Amino acid sequence: MITVESLTKSYGGYTAVDHVSFTAAPGRVTGFLGPNGAGKSTTMRIMAGLTEPSSGSAHILGRRFAELPNPGREVGVLLDASAQHAGRTGREVLRINARLMGLPGSRVDEMLDAVGLTEEESLRRVRNYSLGMRQRLGIASALLGDPEVLILDEPANGLDPAGIRWMRDLLRGFADGGGTVLLSSHLLNEIEVVADDIVVIGLGRIVASGTKADLLASAETLVRADDLRGLHAALVGAGLASTPADGALLVSGDAGHIGRIAFAAGIAVTELRAADGARLEEMFLELTASTAREGNAA
Repeated sequence: MITVESLTKSYGGYTAVDHVSFTAAPGRVTGFLGPNGAGKSTTMRIMAGLTEPSSGSAHILGRRFAELPNPGREVGVLLDASAQHAGRTGREVLRINARLMGLPGSRVDEMLDAVGLTEEESLRRVRNYSLGMRQRLGIASALLGDPEVLILDEPANGLDPAGIRWMRDLLRGFADGGGTVLLSSHLLNEIEVVADDIVVIGLGRIVASGTKADLLASAETLVRADDLRGLHAALVGAGLASTPADGALLVSGDAGHIGRIAFAAGIAVTELRAADGARLEEMFLELTASTAREGNAA
């Protein structure tokens, strides 16, 4: 469980995170979304104990990161896959981390196998790794201590389509096993596939949060009829907003009410159903249109 309450971080006169509150629950993947400069990375750095908040709190399993007795055994963190010692081999990176956590050396081999790094690749120096290999090594480090919580910032960067699918299955399996996953990614279609809950941040403030199903649900009704023009006029006359959509109308209203209006107007309806939910990209762009700051750090 991750609990963030009224979290605020200011730098001089600039507020990067402004009274942010949300939770990430066990057994679920929470997608953490926002445009560049929205405050995602700052929030995640505070969670991981790398940045002190100006006020508010971020707790993992009921404690601040600094209060966890052996953090790597409770929370796995990947914020920057490139922030690894370039002169060490992948195996050395994991071996050192395992010793710090008090883990047996066999755990290193387990994690290399789990993330798909071969023996040959594990003996290369990190400076010679591709970005995708560094991501796999970073994920291995995050999973090394068999934690209950994962905090991952853009973990799919540099992965090919097969790697992205592997990442999706790994996170889904971790959550299905009772783990808590907080995932930030610019690959909105991947978030849409794997996330159970979504938190959207813009200009340092939460602009939307809830289950994916609720946030993407559409309140509109799709209706088709041979006389669309007449139906549109009848609906507008009844005070309902109606817009054309691929040979049909999207109407802000209840299907039963719309059907009665069409019947009263003598118009035969050929299709009447709830409209498909919005896609995550559409929802994201709509929610963050006024908060996007392209080119700024998050």
